[in-house]
Amino acid sequence: MAISPTQFAITTRQSANWQDARRRVLQAYRDWIRAAPEIQTMYQVPFPISAIRTRIRQEFERNRYVNKLPVVDIMLLRSNADYQETMNYWRQTNHIMDYFKEENFRGEKRLPSNFVQGFLEGRN
Repeated sequence: MAISPTQFAITTRQSANWQDARRRVLQAYRDWIRAAPEIQTMYQVPFPISAIRTRIRQEFERNRYVNKLPVVDIMLLRSNADYQETMNYWRQTNHIMDYFKEENFRGEKRLPSNFVQGFLEGRN
């Protein structure tokens, strides 16, 4: 766990061109992937490291085809801020678990749609 709040701080800047943006995105992706074991330990995530890395990959793939350089810069800014908050333990476990809605017991399908369905499933 980090001791210095500025340890993961990254200076905000604009990408000079698409190659620079690609390099910065790949660096952010590598940082997130390398941090998966520490995230699992710090936040006591009940999923294997491979599931955390898969979810990180899904988040990056979701924005793969963004074709405006200023939008990519803003997404990098947000990714770096999220990384800093996560690694400095400035988040809570439920913030991390929000990324795992399908696997999480607090997902959208947590409650049955009606009483009879819940009764038949054995839920109270």
